[in-house]
Parts: sequence; structure tokens; C-alpha cells
Amino acid sequence: MEQIEKLRVLLPHWIEHNGEHAAEFRDYAEHSGKAKDSLLAAAQLMEEANARLSEALDKLGGPLEHHHA
Repeated sequence: MEQIEKLRVLLPHWIEHNGEHAAEFRDYAEHSGKAKDSLLAAAQLMEEANARLSEALDKLGGPLEHHHA
């Protein structure tokens, strides 16, 4: 598989996975005492990373469904 095609398959997975982590960070932040602000900041950075990954995916032509042979 060509690198561009591989990225078009992987990027949506990475974006989804990062989103799940960001949500988990926010959930834990509510019960983390002094670590709350750090966890919320990490969630924000994860969401910013997803925005950049989404831009990259758009520039590559959008998602490409991976078909198993």
C-alpha cells in the first residue's frame, strides 16, 4: 500500500482514538484534585492535534476505507 493511501486509512483511526482519550481525560479531570487543570489542558491539546490531523487528512483527499483482501 502506498504511503498516502496508508495515511488515509490510519488518520481517521488516530483521530477517533485521540478523541476517546480527550474525553477520558475530561472525565477523570473532574475527580483529580490538583491535576484537574493539567488533564483539561492535555485534553485541549489532544483536540488541537486532531484538528491538525484532520487538516492533513483533507489535504490527502479524505478517508480511504481499508479493504482486507
